[in-house]
Amino acid sequence: MSDSEKPKKRQLIQPRTLKGFRDYLPETMIPREQLIQTAREVYRSFGFGPIDTPTLEYLEILTGKGSEETDRQLYKFQDHGGRDVGMRFDLTVPLARFVAQHINELGTPFKRYHIAPVWRGENTQRGRYREFMQCDFDTIGTLSVAADIETGLVINALLSAIGFERFTIHLNNRQVLNGLLQKEGLEEQATPVLRSLDKLAKIGEDKVIQEMMATAGTTEAQARNVLAMAALEGTNEQILTQLEPIIAGNDLGEQGVERLAKILSGMQAGGVPSERIKLDVSIARGLDYYTGAIFETFLDDLPGIGSVCSGGRYDNLAELYSKRQLPGIGASLGLDRLLAAMEELDMLAKVKTPADVLVTYFDKGALEKYLEIAASLRAAGLKVEVFPEPKKLGQQLKYADTRGFAYAVIAGEDELASNSLQVKDLTTGESTEYLIESAATELSEVIKKAAQP
Repeated sequence: MSDSEKPKKRQLIQPRTLKGFRDYLPETMIPREQLIQTAREVYRSFGFGPIDTPTLEYLEILTGKGSEETDRQLYKFQDHGGRDVGMRFDLTVPLARFVAQHINELGTPFKRYHIAPVWRGENTQRGRYREFMQCDFDTIGTLSVAADIETGLVINALLSAIGFERFTIHLNNRQVLNGLLQKEGLEEQATPVLRSLDKLAKIGEDKVIQEMMATAGTTEAQARNVLAMAALEGTNEQILTQLEPIIAGNDLGEQGVERLAKILSGMQAGGVPSERIKLDVSIARGLDYYTGAIFETFLDDLPGIGSVCSGGRYDNLAELYSKRQLPGIGASLGLDRLLAAMEELDMLAKVKTPADVLVTYFDKGALEKYLEIAASLRAAGLKVEVFPEPKKLGQQLKYADTRGFAYAVIAGEDELASNSLQVKDLTTGESTEYLIESAATELSEVIKKAAQP
């Protein structure tokens, strides 16, 4: 056989992921799905309904809606039809298009939640990737402060349901910030000023002043006046009192302070502990579309990871697609950032299986009996896996331990002959004998009790 006739050696492709993207193994995906399910349940408990929108939108739908930075981060290309398209960078802009397109059939107020991936070509950071999941909830079609208050209530219920007790919801209002800018003669420069202010915690006061002067054309005195308001400290009531003279005489700012007071008192009336709410005049949220209340939520035990649930009021976004006024307010749970925090705080169980019980395959001739036992356990509401091969019991129990099973069912020739089985608690090592016909009910009750806090 000549060299040309010899089969060419196939070159293997190196398995790798793109920078800024990641794979999710079962031990990560299981708590991720649990978080998503918790978010669904909380959103539904407040009356929010699910929607979905396409991954791709016409490019004109997405550009110019967030900021220059998000425009740069867009994944955009021409599709096979030659159309300019982009991958959504958040779920709020597609929502604005969605409600403008369907509002006649939706009616108002319209409350929705949307849990889906988004894409931004940004520099990666701890807990942040170029593809990440957002868990949004929004109320469209009302200017009522009740919707602002409810947004804070949902954030509190969501973090509490996930298992956090120590977190702080930072609250501000763009009306207050814009009111001050009007008084300072900086209304036309509001966007670059607020973008700079939003970087205060990251780059510090001096660099923010320099950036305001460079990008917004402020004087040093104007920049310092903005930062002086952002630096207000004290209790929420003290900050409100300090704000009043600063924005006195400006209608927009005065409306903002009044609305902040109503949101604060409303959230406390709705059950949010006062220590969990912090009036923070420094937060501006970098996206251009916010017009009113702004929320950012930080974990007290891990503040450095950034806000894990953010949002605010955007009363003008949908007007780009419709002549009808469609004000909105909502927030988004930063799912992957929160998971990174929970992993760092050791809040995630080390499991690689969603199943509760492993049915061991002990007696080679009894496969069908094991399948019957597994079926009865599933019928009782348990999640059950049957080991596929009749290996030594020690090997099967080692498999169960490494996967994180809570219980293993063991039934050898003697147990099956007496119509019984052994259930081994893999946490304590203790074994309990059950009759096969009652095992499903009794084990189901044991697992339910163990799951209770």
